[in-house]
Amino acid sequence: MNEKFCQCCGIPMGNSDEMYGSSADSSKSEDYCKYCFENGTFTIDCTMDEMIEICVPHMVIANSAMTEDEARKMMKEFFPTLSVGKLHRF
Repeated sequence: MNEKFCQCCGIPMGNSDEMYGSSADSSKSEDYCKYCFENGTFTIDCTMDEMIEICVPHMVIANSAMTEDEARKMMKEFFPTLSVGKLHRF
């Protein structure tokens, strides 16, 4: 099974559509989470580095053995592989 990640912030999307954002027609977006995409619009406009800084504390809380520097390094490698990163929205 391939794990799905939000193509904006990289959060794991889980095994259900609970984390999916919503498109303009209220359908679920399989690409973006509910925190990044709502009613067909991105909820935040920021650079990749700004998004990483927003996500670092959450990553450290979710992974208590991880330092902020480790989380930051991992995201700097991972985020450019996401579809939004490829489109240079960040």
